[in-house]
Amino acid sequence: MMTEKIKCLIIGSGPAGYTAAIYAARADMKPVMYTGMQMGGQLTTTTEVDNFPGYPNGTDGTAMMNDLQKQAERFGTDVRFGMVTKVDLSTEIGGIHKVIVDESIEIEAETIIISTGATAKYLGLESEQRLIGGGVSACATCDGFFYKGQDVVVVGAGDTAAEEATYLANICNKVTLLVRKDYMKASKAMQHRVNKTTNIEVLYNTEIDEILGDKVVEGVRAMNNQTNEKKEIAVTGVFIAIGHKPNSDLFKGVLDMDEVGYLITKGKSTKTNLPGVFAAGDIQDKEYRQAVTAAGSGCMAALDAERYLGALK
Repeated sequence: MMTEKIKCLIIGSGPAGYTAAIYAARADMKPVMYTGMQMGGQLTTTTEVDNFPGYPNGTDGTAMMNDLQKQAERFGTDVRFGMVTKVDLSTEIGGIHKVIVDESIEIEAETIIISTGATAKYLGLESEQRLIGGGVSACATCDGFFYKGQDVVVVGAGDTAAEEATYLANICNKVTLLVRKDYMKASKAMQHRVNKTTNIEVLYNTEIDEILGDKVVEGVRAMNNQTNEKKEIAVTGVFIAIGHKPNSDLFKGVLDMDEVGYLITKGKSTKTNLPGVFAAGDIQDKEYRQAVTAAGSGCMAALDAERYLGALK
């Protein structure tokens, strides 16, 4: 197996990873990035990005990631398509972290920035997967604006679903919230907020049987799971709010994480519990989950890594 020694390894290629790469490369850390299977991360599943600063006319997710990649490469980042399959992280200050990529290359890195992101959970319907970007979304704050004055459906029963429903209620004509059980899991405060919002209708014991539409969402066929009664609801947007899964399986038992799997960082920094290992973006942020906050934490991770290396000297 080939072994390569580097100063800075970046795992993951979303806004956090690319921003970390830009800063690390400019600091002469000669970063090597492994993109993972989904180059550009979650944003490449978003057709339009309207809320990232610097794009007055908006852009699409894939184009934005291509821009970020070119910028990172302009400063000397070595961007590689590949998957980290195994890690052996040092617990010593100044220790070397070993990583296996695609079972064929061993990387020995002085610092590692983890920006593997999180994956939105979906229902698993064929029609849902086909219409992602055509009216199906997992982020109301990202895409809600496009449904101003229209009718939409939100699926979910927790705080995220309640937040997305109330957020959308401010800009949409009507929000129908589909809850699979006969109660909501959201906190009492969030439930009160939903119940007080006049243009939110909550349907309990209700699931999506099918999302209707060929190229774009035209409605949903909802089913009452107690009576098996089906009805069609005309909507232009479907927001799936059943949670996210952080892509942290690789680091289980090695790095501190919460009960869901989000990596825990110290205070306002991006430092994990191991020296020289930093985490940025949605892998450690379950609060905001925006491209711009991910980019900000990518900058922080590169600065933290640079200072860590500086202190060793």
